[in-house]
Amino acid sequence: MTVGIIMLVHTDFERAEQVARHWTKSGCPVVIHVDRKSPTAEYDRFSMALNADPLVRFSKRHRCEWGKWSIVQATISACEVMLAEFPQADHVFLASGSCIPLRPVEELVQYLHDRPDTDFIESATTADVPWIVGGLSDERFTMFFPFSWKRQRYLFDKSVELQRKIGIRRRIPQGLVPHMGSQWWCLTRRTLDEILSDPNRRRHVAYFREVWIPDESYFQSLARIHSRKVESRSLTLSKFDFQGKPHVFYDDHLQLLRRSDCFVARKIWPRATRLYQTFLGSGGVAAGRSEPNPGKIDRIFARAVDRRLRGRAGLQMQSRFPRQGFEHGITAKPYSMFQGFTEIFEDFEDWLTRTTGARVHGHLFAPDRAHFADGQTVINGALSDSATLRDYDACQFLTSLIWNTRGERQCFQYGPADTQDINFMMVRDPNAQISIISGAWAVPLFRSGSSFAQLRQTAARLQKIEAQQLEIMRASWANARVRIWSMAEFIESPMEPLQTITDEFGQSGQRHLSEAPRLRDLSGFGQFLQHLKNEGMHPYLMGDFPVEQSDHMQVPPVRKPYLVR
Repeated sequence: MTVGIIMLVHTDFERAEQVARHWTKSGCPVVIHVDRKSPTAEYDRFSMALNADPLVRFSKRHRCEWGKWSIVQATISACEVMLAEFPQADHVFLASGSCIPLRPVEELVQYLHDRPDTDFIESATTADVPWIVGGLSDERFTMFFPFSWKRQRYLFDKSVELQRKIGIRRRIPQGLVPHMGSQWWCLTRRTLDEILSDPNRRRHVAYFREVWIPDESYFQSLARIHSRKVESRSLTLSKFDFQGKPHVFYDDHLQLLRRSDCFVARKIWPRATRLYQTFLGSGGVAAGRSEPNPGKIDRIFARAVDRRLRGRAGLQMQSRFPRQGFEHGITAKPYSMFQGFTEIFEDFEDWLTRTTGARVHGHLFAPDRAHFADGQTVINGALSDSATLRDYDACQFLTSLIWNTRGERQCFQYGPADTQDINFMMVRDPNAQISIISGAWAVPLFRSGSSFAQLRQTAARLQKIEAQQLEIMRASWANARVRIWSMAEFIESPMEPLQTITDEFGQSGQRHLSEAPRLRDLSGFGQFLQHLKNEGMHPYLMGDFPVEQSDHMQVPPVRKPYLVR
């Protein structure tokens, strides 16, 4: 006794011939159905090449169309030939021309011989099926589908819409519970014979002719009526993407297919020469009595689907137009933005580099150019310091910078005089660590020595910009880690916020700061702010900055540690 193979073929006849000969070489009879849409000349050459094989038969040809009854009719025709011509076939295995056996055929025959009454067919009700793609579950059994989903999509959709609107519902034949599952099954001879000789067959055929995608429901439903024992799984490895399209296996999937322990795999690329040579030339990969276990590789397909749908964090996918809110992570890695620190500290960038080991840039979004660390004009990813190129899409500039420098923490300076296009992006980004000393932009104005009339106008403009920025940073929907201090509040006790900032870099073993950046000389700064007030410009973002008392505020020196014996 052996297993009979039904092959549904419509293209790539040379590969189909190679697979058919592999089956018959192991004593398995093969019945082939060739789509009537295939060219007659190709069919004639194909059939002549296999006619001499006593274990090969060809069934009546039907014009097959996806989602229609014709595929089921083609399968039934081939099954009738199999049952009539090959009485030695105890099981009938349905495959396509693009399927190849992964294990020695003898293992499949032995496996089915040990389970003589078991039908392997994926079969579940629509309520239990979570993988339906296309928006039709129960409705595929209760509506009419006179139009082709592939060739007449508009009419198909309008027909479904109309039937929903007027409430058309077909009656399911009595005693029949619709089930769904993979098209690729393996049934016992007894079950298949009872399905084809069922006294209600005409009624079942009439019903399933109007069902959408009946090849996934006809045998799956009737097997529940006639089978002695159903194992709701397929012996064929067939994976589908999120759109319901089958994954195609290529040569580089060789090791993946070996690990699956499945008997047959679909769908194999016809030019995957290495796969055909490996699995057909050597008789497949022996797995002994191992159960087929596609779960071994399910996680790989799950990751592939996730990568296809969501992409990688911080990397724009070429296959999808960027849409705000639909990206998988705005940036790739954590980064830090500092506003006001270089204005009040003399050596802040050098100090932060020494303290954290991060790459610390200047004002990346300054009006003149992007001030990269160490004075570079081009950085990783061929990002230029050109302000024109940067401002064409400032958000993508920052995204690209973080992506191209993965593995190294990036820090940059920012301020109200810089390009403001990235504020909304940063505040939405969980990777952003934002530290702002509000009002610190006034220190360079104070030290510039320019005419006071000009300083007053510039101060008013910068304060207005920063006020709008702070409103964004304090939004309730912010995802970034935002810390905001007024200048007066920060200078009063700078060591505590500096310690908090450096702690967030997550460096193991770092405890207390051993040195602090040097505060700029702010003598007379309070009087400068008062002068602005006297001229009618109210500088409120600095906080309650004293006019005389604390003009000489400095960071207290850090004592060197000493050992007490």
